[in-house]
Amino acid sequence: MWYLAYGTLNYLCAHSQLNITDISLKAERCDHGANGLFPLPKQDTLFVSCELTRCLLQWRSFDFFESTPITPSDPSSRSFFDNPAHFSQSIASVCSGSESLFLGGFDGTVRIIGPSFKILRQFTAYDNGSSVTHMRQVEGTSLLVTIGEGGAGEDLEPGQPVIKVWSLDKVSKKDGAPGLLSSVTVNNGKRPFPISAFTATEDLTQLAVGFANGAVTVIRGDLIHDLGTKQRVIYESDEPITGVEMHVEAGVGLTTLFVATTARVLKVVISGKGHGQPPKTVEDEGCGVGCMAVDKRTGEIVVAREDAVYYYTLEGRAPPTAYEGAKKLVAVYGDYVALVSPPTPAGETDTTRRRFWGGAADSIYTFTLIHPGLRIIAHSETVLTDVKHIFALWGDLYMLTLDGKIFRYHEKTLQQRLDMLYQRNLYTLAVELAQKCGMDAQQQNIIYRKYGDYLYQKGNYDEAMTQYIKAIDSTEPSQVIRKFLDTQRIHNLIEYLEELHEHHKATSDHTTLLLNCYAKLKDIDKLEKFIKSEGDLKFDLDTAISMCRQGGYYEQAAYLAKKHGEHDLVVDILIEDSKAYNEALDFIWHLDPDTAHPCLMKYARVLIEHCPSDATQLFIDYYTGKYKPRVDAPLTAEAAPVTANGGFAAGAANAVSNLSSLLPLPYMNTTVVANNNNVNAKPTVGDLAIKQEVVAVKYTSPKPRTAFSSFIDHPDEFIVFLEACLQDDALPKEDKTDIYTTLFEMYLHKSNEKKSDSHREKWEAKAKSLIEADKTQPVRQEKPQIENSNVLLLSHLSNFRDGTTLVKEQSGLLFDIFRSYTSAKDTKGAIKALAKYGPEEPQLYPAALSYLTSDAKILDEAGPDELASVLEKIDKGGLMAPLQVVQTLSKNSVASMGMIKPYLAKRIEAERLDIQENKRVVNQFRSETVARRQEIADLGGKPAVFQATRCGQCSGALELPVVHFLCKHSFHRRCLRVTGDTGTGEDVGECPICAMDNATIRALKKSQEENSERHDLFRAGLEMSEDRFRTVAEWFGRGVMGGTAGVE
Repeated sequence: MWYLAYGTLNYLCAHSQLNITDISLKAERCDHGANGLFPLPKQDTLFVSCELTRCLLQWRSFDFFESTPITPSDPSSRSFFDNPAHFSQSIASVCSGSESLFLGGFDGTVRIIGPSFKILRQFTAYDNGSSVTHMRQVEGTSLLVTIGEGGAGEDLEPGQPVIKVWSLDKVSKKDGAPGLLSSVTVNNGKRPFPISAFTATEDLTQLAVGFANGAVTVIRGDLIHDLGTKQRVIYESDEPITGVEMHVEAGVGLTTLFVATTARVLKVVISGKGHGQPPKTVEDEGCGVGCMAVDKRTGEIVVAREDAVYYYTLEGRAPPTAYEGAKKLVAVYGDYVALVSPPTPAGETDTTRRRFWGGAADSIYTFTLIHPGLRIIAHSETVLTDVKHIFALWGDLYMLTLDGKIFRYHEKTLQQRLDMLYQRNLYTLAVELAQKCGMDAQQQNIIYRKYGDYLYQKGNYDEAMTQYIKAIDSTEPSQVIRKFLDTQRIHNLIEYLEELHEHHKATSDHTTLLLNCYAKLKDIDKLEKFIKSEGDLKFDLDTAISMCRQGGYYEQAAYLAKKHGEHDLVVDILIEDSKAYNEALDFIWHLDPDTAHPCLMKYARVLIEHCPSDATQLFIDYYTGKYKPRVDAPLTAEAAPVTANGGFAAGAANAVSNLSSLLPLPYMNTTVVANNNNVNAKPTVGDLAIKQEVVAVKYTSPKPRTAFSSFIDHPDEFIVFLEACLQDDALPKEDKTDIYTTLFEMYLHKSNEKKSDSHREKWEAKAKSLIEADKTQPVRQEKPQIENSNVLLLSHLSNFRDGTTLVKEQSGLLFDIFRSYTSAKDTKGAIKALAKYGPEEPQLYPAALSYLTSDAKILDEAGPDELASVLEKIDKGGLMAPLQVVQTLSKNSVASMGMIKPYLAKRIEAERLDIQENKRVVNQFRSETVARRQEIADLGGKPAVFQATRCGQCSGALELPVVHFLCKHSFHRRCLRVTGDTGTGEDVGECPICAMDNATIRALKKSQEENSERHDLFRAGLEMSEDRFRTVAEWFGRGVMGGTAGVE
């Protein structure tokens, strides 16, 4: 038994449009080393070989070309081509190039044919009787190479060929012939054998001539500029030369000559590396004359034999194209190979052909255009006469027969060729044709789609899906999906949907449908592979996550969200679906500050409810600027925990089961059911990692107020958070005010809990410490940490009397504090408040006097001593006049005269002493005034006696000249400063000793004169004075009330 590769068999069947079953192999596929082979019994060997040979050698015939006979429009040209006998005896060689056709005649003339097959010009190339047997036109230039044979001349041996190079753009004025650039006589060892093959390089520096006697001569030199040539016979044999072609490697300078004889194919290097080495046989089989050509696109040498068309390169023979039949002529046209087959030898013509053609069957030639790559016959027709030449010109292929008939072969458009293939359902061939013609991918997709539709109609759904996938880029997905919405073809649908995602053409609906298919098939592996696919995101993320969440596949949903940076979705899944609050909090703690904050705030209440300690600590760290994202160090494999429910695969299976029951396919009659509540697996992220911390990241801490609402119904955690925020030294003042106020409220809230008295006292003490904080500071702050209005309001709502008192005390509302006691009839409290705030607020004593004497019970509770103390404070402070005191006490009959008698006696005695003191002062002022006036009079009218013996400045004995002042001070003249010169002598100024006192007196006088005009100061003094009469007297003494000048 022997084996045939399954892939090879499939390829052959696909290209031959056959099914594997058509080969009649009754064998099952076996697994031998996973090679995918078909076992073939020995008795079937011959049959399979024949069948495969038939598949391999089968050629499909089409008509890709339009054949048109050409009739020259010019009468003279038409008469030339329409005369078969004359034409066949006139034309010896044909070549084409540079948009022209060249015909070489037996008479040595060359005719140049234009596009409409009009003879444009002709000239005599040889006038010695030579025939133009070979020609070569250099494409893109005006150079034409001709070979003349059979002529005679003085310098020529009989039959010796001559090569001439012509410049067609240089016209002789004498006879109109083109310019002859050079002429070379070809040597063949002086043996007159005809030339059977000829070739030349594009620059005409190397020419090769093959002779019928088996010799090959190479001519090297500059034929264009006629700088001389060298000839050398490089090969000789007994076999006639049937073809020579050159292969030139540009840039390397390596030229290889391929030589074909009737028995072999050889190659020889004629220039470059390897030059001078003997020819090497490439193939031990030759070809006929005209059966060798070169493919100018690839540089391959094409050789036509009866069994096949062969290709040769520098490395050797390439894979041939099998095509049975005799060949007379070969030419290459684009991707096609043109073949001319000679008539079938007499006696071998088939009966049908002879019955149709009659006696002419033995002279019928066949012209065929084949496409080796596609193994198709693009065109085939019979020709009644021999073919002279096949040439490509003016964008088409032409054939010239010996009797002067011209046929043009125009290739049909690509769409026309594809339509022919569509009609025969040869879609694979159509794709190959489109690719070889360079059709764009979008147009190729149309072919794939047509092929898929054809296979779908035949019921070959797997192959149809393969074609639809190839056309996925330009096919509307819904057109394909609708064809496979059947339970039996769900695998094909999955394959197509997966490819849609791979090509990034899937929508959210496609993702939903694919997940539905996975769920219905319970294909866990594919679901895992799809969700965890590497590379760019190939599906709609929101849809995939939503579907996994709806189906209870929370772990996978969290994986997708985390992988693609959807951190808020991860937290949503962990909290709302998995109820994994600790894991959610840990995940948030791993995020950067900007990302963690919105996630934390969104679920703050839930996290504080289920993870009060850790959540509060996270709030504290974040709002105090100490937040540090955590990092995980993975454990070793030995330390990784194993779940008791079968691990992750078991959880995935449950999730797929949930998806299957929850998400029905649109083509199935199923209903939506509730989620399966048995999915209890909630592995935490922290189970597989060791928590570590990194260096804190710089970020701007939010205002603490934004977190207040998160701690509703959690006063203990809120208090911890607020107290921690107060420890932050960088906290702004306005934020501290908010925190102090809120913390004060929370303390009062805790104090009102229905617990023991010690509990209430504890929290009230904390609350009191907040509003007493300012007094403990070394320097009292300008603005308290808690607004007084807030403290008053909160204290009132919580019945916290100490808070109200402290606020009023801090605000200077001492009178209100005292009044609060008096309004409550709290005499002891009022007395304490009076003792505490009286020195600071003296007006409390008159109010206390009024309160104590307002009711007998109050007076009895306070006692006479307290009343006497109040009267004493009033008396000492001058807070009330005695008359006011009497009026206050007389408002009711509570106080008796005996209670105020000591006060009145003391006040009367003080008034009497004050009167006496005032009288004494008046008498003193009067006596001083009289004395001052007398002194002034004496100074003005009586002589002064100076008794000083020493100078008041230097303390030296007085010597003339001496200066005496009326103040009884004497000075040396030299010890005084002279300030100026008067009419009576020098001005010595004033006494240096009395100058300072005099300046003070003058300044006081000037000040009094200025203040006499400042009535605002006088009024301010009156308002602030306790004894206004005394104030008026003082200002009167300063001259405020003195008369102005000119007023009597």
